[in-house]
Amino acid sequence: MKPPWLDTDAWPFAPRAAALPEGAMHYVDEGSGPPVVLVHGTPTWSFEWRHVIAALRATHRVIAADHLGFGLSARPAAAGYAPEDHARRFGAFIDSLALDTPLTLVVHDFGGPIALDWALEHPQRVRHLVVVNSWMWSLADDPLMRRRASLVHGALGALLYRRLNASLRLIMPSAYADRRRLTAAVHAQYLAPFPDADSRGRVLWALARALIDSSPYYASLWERRERLATVPASILWGMRDSAFPPAMLARWEAALPHARVVRFDGAGHWPHEEEPAAFVEALRLAIGAGDGPDAGIAPDFA
Repeated sequence: MKPPWLDTDAWPFAPRAAALPEGAMHYVDEGSGPPVVLVHGTPTWSFEWRHVIAALRATHRVIAADHLGFGLSARPAAAGYAPEDHARRFGAFIDSLALDTPLTLVVHDFGGPIALDWALEHPQRVRHLVVVNSWMWSLADDPLMRRRASLVHGALGALLYRRLNASLRLIMPSAYADRRRLTAAVHAQYLAPFPDADSRGRVLWALARALIDSSPYYASLWERRERLATVPASILWGMRDSAFPPAMLARWEAALPHARVVRFDGAGHWPHEEEPAAFVEALRLAIGAGDGPDAGIAPDFA
């Protein structure tokens, strides 16, 4: 379960596996208390939530899964890797946990479109929704996103993603406010799960093409947004995100006018990686994690 490249000092959590019909989904399940489910995007895996897991497990049951094809999960050739496929499996994963209380759902990047289909169908099971630099609407009418998506189709996209590993080596560093925060050691934990053209093409390129190709699916999420009107919500946003600019935050604010908004002016696409202490503090306040016996103990973010 633990590959040789895994940094077990940075990722000391016990591995678990959910046996889904299409393959085994790796996840961690730490602590006890009200459940918090953390949902990663691309091209990362649940490693991006390590600071949050370490901080909240004293007061909450913290669950973070790797989507099929990512991180420590299986990567079966016969599985689909479009967001719709990941969303279906996420719903099956949540059902497998048999949670008996509503959960806090924290979504980032593609984790939004992947997990929000389940949330929109089960709003009564969501205690609090936390959105981190994500979206849930069609990008087809966004000129910037359309230009980006056009680059990844066809032979050029195959070269960029399969051969040059553009998702991890070019796009990921550029989405940090300060690239130095993506250290070589941390970057290695994201590079290692995708060592060859096949793994990158099957999983990462599939989601890149889906930015536009899955527009009808995203539109179906947006059409159901009123179902979140009664769900307590927070938006935690890295303001120097070159991938998801502030205009996307404004659309979330219009969709969730009741949400509490926290802006991280010095962070980019991964505020929980770039400013972990401030992010954890904001998340604690959002979900009420500040009243446990160890709530005042700050984790080591070195």
